Amino acid sequence: MLALFAVLALVSVFVIAAVVIGRESSRLAGEAPRPVFDIDEAVEWVSSQVPFEVSAVLSHDDVGQILRWNLDELAALGLSGVTAPPGDPGATAPEELIVVGGREAIDAVLARAKEVDLELSADQVAAVLDAQLDYLQAIGAVGPLVPGEQVPE
Repeated sequence: MLALFAVLALVSVFVIAAVVIGRESSRLAGEAPRPVFDIDEAVEWVSSQVPFEVSAVLSHDDVGQILRWNLDELAALGLSGVTAPPGDPGATAPEELIVVGGREAIDAVLARAKEVDLELSADQVAAVLDAQLDYLQAIGAVGPLVPGEQVPE
């Protein structure tokens, strides 16, 4: 009798585990994978995308440092980290549209470079940041403008 009870308990545990795992697998199969920013992959990708004039001057370490400084700026704006995917009930939108890039981003990187005596030109930084944006779009970390929103001038 004890053996029968043990077998029934094991079968019950197996069935419950199989149902839970099957349900979660089905749910995850229907969701798009979350983008993951890998700094080493980003450095390689960005370095291969910048114009020759920039890649001939900047090392991979320089590109990596520019990317890290820009990520620091994005974090300061609250635009990095783990967020809920669009359509998720837990997803929240910012109170107002946040626009990043442009001259402010370039100036922020140039200021950080000046602090450590790294000579960079605005054109070099712009090329790296443009390629970084292309990388973020390629991995699905950023998307198009929200319908109905206007970019502030």
